[in-house]
Amino acid sequence: MSRTPKSHPHSRMGQKPPKINDLKATLKRVWTYIAGQRKRFVLVMLMVVISSTLSLVGPYVLGVAVDRVIAKVETTTLFQLFLGLAAIYIFQMVTLILQNYWMIGISQHTVYTIRNHLFAHLQKLSLSYFQKQQHGELMSRLTNDMENVSRTLNSSIIQFTTSILTLVGTIGMMVWLSPVLTLLTLTIVPILIFGMKWITKRTSVYFKDQQKHLGDMNGYIEESLSGHSIIKLFSREKETIDQFNEKNEQLKRAGYWAQTYTGFIPKLMNMLNNVSFAIIVGAGGYLAVQGSISVGVIVTFTTYSRQFTRPLNDLANQFNMILSAVAGAERVFQVMDEEPEKTEKEEESLQLVKGDVRFESVSFSYESDQATLQGITLHAKPGETVALVGPTGAGKTTIISLLLRFYDPDSGRILIDGKDTKRVNRESLREQMAVVLQDSFLFEKSIRENIRYGRLGATDEEVEQAAREANAHSFICKLPNGYDTVLQSSGSSISQGQRQLLSIARAMVKDPSILILDEATSSIDTLTEMKINDALKTLMKGRTSFVIAHRLNTIYQADQIIVLQNGSIIERGTHDELVEQNGFYRSLVDVQFGQQAVD
Repeated sequence: MSRTPKSHPHSRMGQKPPKINDLKATLKRVWTYIAGQRKRFVLVMLMVVISSTLSLVGPYVLGVAVDRVIAKVETTTLFQLFLGLAAIYIFQMVTLILQNYWMIGISQHTVYTIRNHLFAHLQKLSLSYFQKQQHGELMSRLTNDMENVSRTLNSSIIQFTTSILTLVGTIGMMVWLSPVLTLLTLTIVPILIFGMKWITKRTSVYFKDQQKHLGDMNGYIEESLSGHSIIKLFSREKETIDQFNEKNEQLKRAGYWAQTYTGFIPKLMNMLNNVSFAIIVGAGGYLAVQGSISVGVIVTFTTYSRQFTRPLNDLANQFNMILSAVAGAERVFQVMDEEPEKTEKEEESLQLVKGDVRFESVSFSYESDQATLQGITLHAKPGETVALVGPTGAGKTTIISLLLRFYDPDSGRILIDGKDTKRVNRESLREQMAVVLQDSFLFEKSIRENIRYGRLGATDEEVEQAAREANAHSFICKLPNGYDTVLQSSGSSISQGQRQLLSIARAMVKDPSILILDEATSSIDTLTEMKINDALKTLMKGRTSFVIAHRLNTIYQADQIIVLQNGSIIERGTHDELVEQNGFYRSLVDVQFGQQAVD
């Protein structure tokens, strides 16, 4: 439609990136999707517990083996120890494989379900919502943000749980083996906590910024690809590239700092690992010389110290990934929380509509401080043709939008067969109507499927009959595969006039009670226009029709011509009556056809 309602706070470019308003609530909401697979999730957690336990048992057995070697025990005992150690690590590998396999299934099903719910919710949103949003931004939420959630679910839940269990278990084993060495090892924890806090505070901001700029860039790419012909027509390639480079630079900068700060984590951990190793070797060696601990304990402790810092490292990394995923999930849930088209409790379905349409003192505004329509009153009897005429911005398309219930009036009523459209189910209302627009949209499907889109239950014979009535059958038969010819994007493989004929055929197969033609013959050559007008006459016969037209030669025979200006009706009547009035409509006729054409 031609007008865009008041701006939405999330649609403005260059805005501050959205914050995670409620981390706990978002995680809880994601969990509601995971909870549907409880049995498999319990198995995953069981494997996590087993693998974490085995990771603690292995180093202990290794330490015992070292002490046995030093004590020069018999070879059979050593062989049994190393055989047991091998069995531990093999079994641990099996548990890791199983937990990953099951968790991938859980994460993919979870994201699949969320994506389905998101896409289904998009179909319930009003037209005004899509007019406020960049299409590329919405696509980014469906794809990039959902993929971000998927990657995090694949690894983070397992890694987070494993890290917690390993951390707690490792500290317990370390205290049991040597409280003194444990205390010395824990001296690095304050440094670790301070470092992680400093890093994650910055990475969370840049990860959210990165997601925002990625959505902006996707929106710009989608817009540029859709308008590539206009870009070339006005030779704006350089400006387009410059704007893309600016957005790409913003994304690069956000990604650079997010990854830079994240890269500090392994470096910090390596440094602390080395410090911990030096503490254990120095202090452990001294305690071993004193006879307080064995060499095997030092070996075991060294392994545990690395297992102690690795979970902390993993937790920090997972925290960053979770923040990034939560930012993406919140962006998805923001769309899912948008209010769908409003419905009334008393809504009823329209059936067997005659096509009696009334506008009673209808007023409407897109912006609260500027009225688009003011006190519109008109009556279209069943089978009549009503033409809407007026300059750009007069309110013609807005009247059609209200009739289709893309919006509801601010005041006044719209009645169809005496029923207020506010009380009528939108789906049943639109089932009674067909629209032929100035720019016909066709899907990348066969011609047969595009025509059948008007009524999915139509047979092949009904599709072909509609094409014949729309004067489209002859050109369809000349195509390589006839009705089975698959159209390219938006029907770009055929001419504008042919696309219009297919749109008319699609409307014919629907067999509507009310027909809307929005400048359906504009930008068409004279010969094609004649074919389209013949098809439209067939389509309009016996149906209530609303015609928006700038080319007045298409509305001579209209039963009523409504002349609009600044959102108000200033004249109404037949063509001859309006010419006789010598008013605004007469001036339009004079401009298009000259004085002699109407005298």
